[in-house]
Amino acid sequence: MNSPKISVIVVSNNRESLQMAAMVASVGAVSGHQVTVFLSMNALRYFVVGQDPPAAPAAGHFGELLESRNAPSFLSLFEQAAELGEAKIHPCSMAMDLLGLKPEDLRPYVQAPLGLTRFLDDATGAQVWSF
Repeated sequence: MNSPKISVIVVSNNRESLQMAAMVASVGAVSGHQVTVFLSMNALRYFVVGQDPPAAPAAGHFGELLESRNAPSFLSLFEQAAELGEAKIHPCSMAMDLLGLKPEDLRPYVQAPLGLTRFLDDATGAQVWSF
């Protein structure tokens, strides 16, 4: 029996969207779903190593609550998704090119870059979430 598939596209830089994407990925992965995350555009900079990413701006009051109540960070949730649930987290190859990044510039749990065409092909039959 195949596990249900969840595909998550993450392009936002606001705290609420990043947090929700990470929660969907981590809960889905530890629940046995096949999870693939596609990091692109404004979200990708948070996954670069060797530099402190800026704090993700809150889009509203809930984003402020996430920070003030010390909720687990979206980065730690994505890491848990990859390590505990075996989620596959891929950067967008176009965004990597535009930002001048190499695979070794990203956090260790981020896998090889994918193009959007490949991601969409892999997402066939999956729940697709966009943040």
